[in-house]
Amino acid sequence: MNKSSTKFKYLFTTLIFSLICVLCQAQTSTVAFDGWANNSINTVIFRKNSLVSFKGEQFAAYYDTSQHVVLAKRKLGSAKWQTLRTQYTGDAADAHKSISIMVDGEGYLHVTWGHHDGPLNYCISKKPGGLALGEKRPMTGTNENLVSYPEFYRLPGGDLLFLFRNGHSGNGSLVINKYDLKGKRWLRVQNNLIDGEGKRSAYWQTFVDEHGVIHVSWVWRESPDVASNHDMCYTRSEDGGLTWQRSTGEKYKLPITAASAEYTCRIPQQSQLINQTSMFADYKSNPYIATYYCEKGDSVPQYHIIYLNNGRWLVANLGFRKTAFSLNGFGTKSIPISRPQIVAWRSKGKLSAALIFRDDERGSKASIAVTDNIAGNKWLIKDVTPAAVGSWEPTYDTELWKTEKQLHLFVQNNIQVDGEGKANAATQPVNVIEINNLLQ
Repeated sequence: MNKSSTKFKYLFTTLIFSLICVLCQAQTSTVAFDGWANNSINTVIFRKNSLVSFKGEQFAAYYDTSQHVVLAKRKLGSAKWQTLRTQYTGDAADAHKSISIMVDGEGYLHVTWGHHDGPLNYCISKKPGGLALGEKRPMTGTNENLVSYPEFYRLPGGDLLFLFRNGHSGNGSLVINKYDLKGKRWLRVQNNLIDGEGKRSAYWQTFVDEHGVIHVSWVWRESPDVASNHDMCYTRSEDGGLTWQRSTGEKYKLPITAASAEYTCRIPQQSQLINQTSMFADYKSNPYIATYYCEKGDSVPQYHIIYLNNGRWLVANLGFRKTAFSLNGFGTKSIPISRPQIVAWRSKGKLSAALIFRDDERGSKASIAVTDNIAGNKWLIKDVTPAAVGSWEPTYDTELWKTEKQLHLFVQNNIQVDGEGKANAATQPVNVIEINNLLQ
């Protein structure tokens, strides 16, 4: 197929995609047509972030077919994207080595990429709002040789947090750095917030709420085998990560260990419990953790929301799935459902929520389950893409949701071969889908 026919195919696909998304009260903007699709690296859920907004502009990042880090931006409301292939490449064949971005309070873009038990790759844009990147640089310069799962979060004042695992699967610790906007430097906040004591690792999910409270929840993994995931734990910080406490306000003695952790839900090993999902916190700083696992006596993994209500941890089993599958083995897995994202908002005195996911049962489309009352646990499920999105997992513009309650999803069709294999997939468009009227 020549270049003209290939581009026509992409334009036609995008047109149909957009038309049907309109019927789903969504609209699509195409960032680029040259997204790497031989695995799920552009759409793994632990990208923090794939997409981020700041003062009317939206930024995105992806790997192209040459495995270069590509940055893009647009004015919010515009369908026209500006893209720049940077000077940096990553080993895109390993789906762990995703790109994460964030904009600080002065408008500088921070970028990190290409990590799976290796040295830190990190740089900053040359100017506020710019896509051109400067030279690679360290952060604190310590414990930066075995980096995995790097994540950025912006605090209300414009400072940034950077979380990463130091060490290996089954034997790692959670490190937290903080970017001081005024001093333009990174400081170490925690060397070892959660300690596996050489026996296990914590696989976490994090959220910074509108009050600046940092919420961290995690599962324990006893070995590199995903089947050894178990339990769900929780901690929070109200002072930028310096001190940490339970949901009751009781302070932890750090580091947190398996013996000292607050357990929100006991989930045994071999329960098909997935790691690295998502969480949210409402305006009262109550946390909501989205995940999936099998309950005792059931062989079908179901999506669950574990949440705090009036000081008690409750579990909502969404219960709509019918197909069994088993999680076991090493590396990035090919799984018939995605890990879920969750967002929530107040509506008419109740807490509404949306769970964003992909499931083979629904044709592997991008789908959303919504409720106008999370306590009632009644969900309406609808698809927001007309066709399958392969091994896609949901990521979204967290900052735009916080400020405007607008849900923009980063979407690309790709194929993940089980155990870190590489598919032979054609390049795929990188899209942003804007979801409107979630409850209609």
